[in-house]
Amino acid sequence: MASLNEEDELAMSTDELLQAQVELYHHCFAFVKSLALKAATDLRIPDAIHRRGGAATLSDLAAETGIHPTKLSNLRRLMRVLTTSGVFSVVDDSAGVVYRLTRVSHLLVGAGGRPNLSPVVGAFVSRSFVAALFSMHEGFTNERAAAMSLYEVAHGSTIWETTVTGRGSEIFNAAMAADSRFTMDNLLREECGGSIFGAVKGSLVDVGGGHGAAASAIASAFPHVKCTVLDLPHVVAGAPAHDNVTFVAGDMFDYIPPADVVLLKWILHDWNDQDCVKILRRCKEAIPTRDEGGKVIVIDMVVVGSGESQGIVSTETEVLLDGFMMCMDGIEREEHEWRKIFVESGFTDYKIGTTMGIRRLIELYP
Repeated sequence: MASLNEEDELAMSTDELLQAQVELYHHCFAFVKSLALKAATDLRIPDAIHRRGGAATLSDLAAETGIHPTKLSNLRRLMRVLTTSGVFSVVDDSAGVVYRLTRVSHLLVGAGGRPNLSPVVGAFVSRSFVAALFSMHEGFTNERAAAMSLYEVAHGSTIWETTVTGRGSEIFNAAMAADSRFTMDNLLREECGGSIFGAVKGSLVDVGGGHGAAASAIASAFPHVKCTVLDLPHVVAGAPAHDNVTFVAGDMFDYIPPADVVLLKWILHDWNDQDCVKILRRCKEAIPTRDEGGKVIVIDMVVVGSGESQGIVSTETEVLLDGFMMCMDGIEREEHEWRKIFVESGFTDYKIGTTMGIRRLIELYP
């Protein structure tokens, strides 16, 4: 939408003013979409529709999810939000109003061996992150708060301290494992992904690899690659056993086990530039020269710069995720910002490859 100067504002018609009010209120209530999605995953509405053969009436959903009879009207209202936002579709046929899965809600169904992204919704749409983002004003203006992440301002501890034990740790690790399964399932089916990981000579270490979902997928697809996961002791202690993956407890800021290739999947966006440089220097120490096959594979977002065009949804998702990363003082980077930290870390070359949804695959060479 074009910007307005003061004269344009004064000249707006009544219809234009009322439309502006509609748009303003739309922005105010946009959070309802996220919370409705969270409710749908908590109630397992996508699974309920799937169990009904892909089509379910309101009474079907109430029966499948245990909705209290007095809340049937509220369920209808919830589904209206979710169909308007494209999570589900709705048709009116001989059976009445029937709800169906869309390509979005298909990702939330835990059936048929498909990767299920419901845990990601549970992690991202949470009270703790909402509370952190509510602290923006204080984080921007208060001198003490400005030295902390928004998460610390809201909760008195970092997100990493919060996810050390208990339910917080379970939710976070389940979300990251779901994302890794989904990402690697799609990446390894593509020729570029297969060629990149298939070309690993002997060993790969997945830094911050959590419970080993990504490493396990790589090792299963390419048995000649010896895969190791490095993560903090409490994460490794809770990891399920994988026949083809070795787990090492440690801190990536201190040491990374030697390997031909280091994988950083959705890691660097969590950290500021100075911390990224520290991590990448440890990665460089762990790998051999480029001639010997050494490299770092980064899977992260490369934000489209101003003036570049892409889909409206993709652009908005990028900037929303970047805003979300302020919770932990992370950042989504444009290419020139990536280049800066690569150079400061001592790497000589990089290649930005295939696009995977909102993320890119970057090969970084010593």
